[in-house]
Amino acid sequence: MRTIAFVTQKGGSGKSTIASSLAIAAAEVGERVFIVDMDPQASLVKWAKVRGDQDVGVEHVDAAKLKAALAALEKSGMTLVVIDTPAGRSAASEAAVKQCDLVVIPSRPNAFDLWSSEETRKLARDHKRDFVFLLNQCPPAQQSARVHDGVAALEAMGGLLNPPLSSRVDFQEAARHGLGATEYAPSGAAAGEIRKLWASLKRRLAKAANGRRAA
Repeated sequence: MRTIAFVTQKGGSGKSTIASSLAIAAAEVGERVFIVDMDPQASLVKWAKVRGDQDVGVEHVDAAKLKAALAALEKSGMTLVVIDTPAGRSAASEAAVKQCDLVVIPSRPNAFDLWSSEETRKLARDHKRDFVFLLNQCPPAQQSARVHDGVAALEAMGGLLNPPLSSRVDFQEAARHGLGATEYAPSGAAAGEIRKLWASLKRRLAKAANGRRAA
């Protein structure tokens, strides 16, 4: 079983929206996926209630119970667990980083998000966990210079998942209806981005797993 944790210091980076669409995209290609919602706002628990379908399980888990919950999920045959954490450093984010295989740091293409990522990177390094950035909510093509600058900065800090995710209505509408982007508009641009993102993330997970075995 592989476990990824979405961790950021700043709110508004789109963690929960990405996590829901990514989980569905992975499930559609054969992964047995479970989402652990550690955010007190429980956005993904609410998403699951709207969804109704039990193909991707979602449960709120607090920091003290995370290790046991992950052990139970592995025993049940899950192949991928996606952990969503609250913004900022907390017991939840600490536990998620400690227990995951890979830390994913969503970041908008602006200086404040890039600067704030230092705390998350330090947390990952403290627990000897691999981390990777995901550029999210990117502006339209006419503002692509800002995206290019963000890509360059994040790659210099430790690597970047591809592709960057654009600011698309389909992501928000899918979440509102309890769906993933690949279900809401299967042929849409958002669906294409999230499928490519899963392929990129899967490769990075394999690299992280190999690194941990060698350590």
